[in-house]
Amino acid sequence: MNKIYNPDITSWEQLLKRPTQTVADIEATVNTIFNEVKKEGDTVIKKYTAQFDGVALDEFIVGPDEIEAASNAISKALKAAINLAKNNIEKFHAAQKTSKVEVESMPGVECWQEKRPIQKIGLYIPGGTAPLFSTILMLAIPAKLAGCKEIVLCSPPDKNGEINPAILYTAQLCGVTQIFKVGGIQAIAGMTFGTESIPQVYKIFGPGNQYVTVAKQLATKYGVAIDMPAGPSELLVVADDSANPAFVASDLLSQAEHGVDSQVILVSTSKKLIEAVEEEIDKQIPQLPRAEIAKKSIANSKLILVKNDQEALRLINEYGPEHFIVCVENEDFYVENIQNAGSVFIGNYTPESAGDYASGTNHTLPTNGYAKQYSGVNLDSFMKSMTFQKISKNGIQGIGNAIELMAEAEGLQAHKNAVTLRLNSLK
Repeated sequence: MNKIYNPDITSWEQLLKRPTQTVADIEATVNTIFNEVKKEGDTVIKKYTAQFDGVALDEFIVGPDEIEAASNAISKALKAAINLAKNNIEKFHAAQKTSKVEVESMPGVECWQEKRPIQKIGLYIPGGTAPLFSTILMLAIPAKLAGCKEIVLCSPPDKNGEINPAILYTAQLCGVTQIFKVGGIQAIAGMTFGTESIPQVYKIFGPGNQYVTVAKQLATKYGVAIDMPAGPSELLVVADDSANPAFVASDLLSQAEHGVDSQVILVSTSKKLIEAVEEEIDKQIPQLPRAEIAKKSIANSKLILVKNDQEALRLINEYGPEHFIVCVENEDFYVENIQNAGSVFIGNYTPESAGDYASGTNHTLPTNGYAKQYSGVNLDSFMKSMTFQKISKNGIQGIGNAIELMAEAEGLQAHKNAVTLRLNSLK
């Protein structure tokens, strides 16, 4: 890892840059596939499934028999773990429900706000070497709690035309209404436009590679919302001599194994801890099945020594990490003053993996510095806030003249007339 000791604030912008990749070539590919799917639907989906996933499929939808077979293929132990996580995620997200907000802004003028579910939700779940069935828990559970009527899931098939059993089992458990064996750009395009098989949705959620990320961004140009802008996964740990170096190293590596473009950072006031963590990383990394991926990610990552907690916090807020672990004696200082982070993990016994799987919080979080202005996925991500108002005769008499004056000042006479007619009818 790159060690940086007491960097000057003028170097922070360069120091905190994410490892980025050019998307110019990707954008052209995504546009081509989107245009083809829009025109020819399932035919094009089949073509690109054969090209990218190496399997020819007659139909994409997963039937009840496949779901039952998947359920039988899952061990009792894994089912119990998935159910434990499901219960915790349900508890935390159900607690986020809010009641109707009602205000009488002045006599006879009633205003209120209610939430309504987004009716059609699309979930994209990567397959391959890391089939992220945990992401189904994070997305389908709040969608179901919110009351979304259609929850459509797309995931790429393997060479045998199948989806990982854990994905199918978890999807069925969490109330997904339809599952399709479609991956990559073509899956996002299918959910954006709708095809003969795949329903069109109103909002798309879920992680993916850079092709999926660009495809989701393009979907917004066609009136489909997405959960948030996405980039490679990242983790920042702040730690001092009260931290366990082995724990810190394991947390850094847990994110580094996601992908070669993932980034992990350790910020510390202790040179001794930095050296101990570096030694632990060297010990632990050879034992990982995904060691080669982790090594490449570690090359993008940094060990940063700073003078004090205040400087550390300022640097962390400037970075805006997706995941932020606090392992310091003065943890309250960081917990109370952090402004920009997707999700915060506090203490030696709170690994980032807990939030990824089973503590109850959501692991779909803003990356690439977007924690400065975006929230992670939560119950409200699957809902819309609608406002209502009802004005009585007395109410329009009380508020009407102010509306007339303001409308006239803006030169909008029809707006004024809509009030004047009502006021005159009450004279």
